[in-house]
Amino acid sequence: MADNKLNEVLQRQKAQIEEPGGATNSEDIVQLVGFVVGEEEYAIPILNIKEIIKPIEYTRVPSVPDYVLGVFNLRGTVIPLIDLRKRFSLSASKQSSTTRYIVMAHEDNVAGFVIDRLTEAIRMNRNRIDPPPETLIKDKGMIYGIGKRDQNILTILKVETLLKRDF
Repeated sequence: MADNKLNEVLQRQKAQIEEPGGATNSEDIVQLVGFVVGEEEYAIPILNIKEIIKPIEYTRVPSVPDYVLGVFNLRGTVIPLIDLRKRFSLSASKQSSTTRYIVMAHEDNVAGFVIDRLTEAIRMNRNRIDPPPETLIKDKGMIYGIGKRDQNILTILKVETLLKRDF
């Protein structure tokens, strides 16, 4: 079931937290969930994730931006569905077996986002996250920061900006 992947991620994260000898202060650790859209990996704070599900049927709605695919019913709650590929001005692609909907929440705002695939649970020390470069800030402030990892960098998105309704 779709919850299995999220449960695996949460269990791995719990195991990492409980590891003895963790010298870093837990308040300095940011817990993220990584996912891929197009060719890039992004991450969002795990606390903003309500659910990760396999794609389900949705209903198109008129007069919304093209990145808003429509709405779907999740256990009685109607939630907007946003295609992150279109939101990030990438070409659309067919859904595959790895496509997921990440249902994110910030305060009272909730939406589902179509992603190409989940990657992993990520624990990153806050001092390894830099603010976004000045040139990127003007782009609706969607980027929370750039996480530096050993092999690459990771774009960490602001959930509150992703959830802002401009439709």
